[in-house]
Amino acid sequence: MTSTSHSNSVRWLLEVTAAAAPADPAAFEQQRQLLRSVAQFNRASRTWWACIGALDVRALQILEHLFEAARRFGTEVSVRAIAAPDAWKGPYFSDAGELANLVSARADHGRPLGQLHVS
Repeated sequence: MTSTSHSNSVRWLLEVTAAAAPADPAAFEQQRQLLRSVAQFNRASRTWWACIGALDVRALQILEHLFEAARRFGTEVSVRAIAAPDAWKGPYFSDAGELANLVSARADHGRPLGQLHVS
């Protein structure tokens, strides 16, 4: 469930990041070209990042680009749930939604979202 106007509920976002793989300048430029349309780049940490507040076409584009970079260049991709900052104006997952329940359950176990149990 996504929403745009719950004032008393926790607002969740998925923060997706991709740490740039060590690469020669040409390969780094290829990574940059692939990711620049879907994520912002933090030069200090050499990490691309984006926030997702709805599982829609745009979210799928972001995830496809990040995982394509991982496949082609070895970037390390991670996904974690964060509380939306007060200034966030886009869509978000509400605390009443299924995704928020999953996020809360994973946070209780101390695991990042998407990390599976080791058997």
